[in-house]
Amino acid sequence: MKVIAVGMNYAAHNVELNNTLELTEPTIFMKSDSSLLKDGKPFFIPDFSSEIEYETEIVVKIGRLGKNIAERFAHRYYNEVTVGIDFTARDLQTKLRAQGLPWELSKAFDHSAVLGEFIPVDRVGDVNKIPFHLDINGTKVQQGNTSDMIFKVDEIIAYVSRFFTLKIGDLIYTGTPVGVGKVAINDHLQGYIGERKLLDFHIR
Repeated sequence: MKVIAVGMNYAAHNVELNNTLELTEPTIFMKSDSSLLKDGKPFFIPDFSSEIEYETEIVVKIGRLGKNIAERFAHRYYNEVTVGIDFTARDLQTKLRAQGLPWELSKAFDHSAVLGEFIPVDRVGDVNKIPFHLDINGTKVQQGNTSDMIFKVDEIIAYVSRFFTLKIGDLIYTGTPVGVGKVAINDHLQGYIGERKLLDFHIR
């Protein structure tokens, strides 16, 4: 099972992080299977970072084996979505990027990919118009809509499948909108698609 993530997929978030690249293709990075955190288990802040930031994202689960998938057929390869968190060690990422080094250490560490409860795509309507948001301690801190993604879900699947065979159960984190921020011990995070709560866990 692979965890595939898309970086810099919302224009306002790119401005937020001072990314000025004009993207013509999706920016792809990977997380490991040990990155996953599920079932409402708590997230423990690691000792190698003092700046762990949440990035709320729509996550798509692949439901069919595929390679070199045409964009027009990509919708056949997933049928479940949820909201997730791509935790980022921002201080470590900034250091690595400044040195021109790969930044997986800041993105793919244990439990950095939090998953909510999956629901069928047909329960959210158009996958390109999914509203989602994150509450921390009862206050909305980040919200987005997949209509604002630079690269849409089907485009991402078609692109990624050129390089990797997509297998049943693979996950695609589709990118985060503007509004990322730091978490602290005892924070309570709750993620929603529309008004449906699918994610609920604490920071320890």
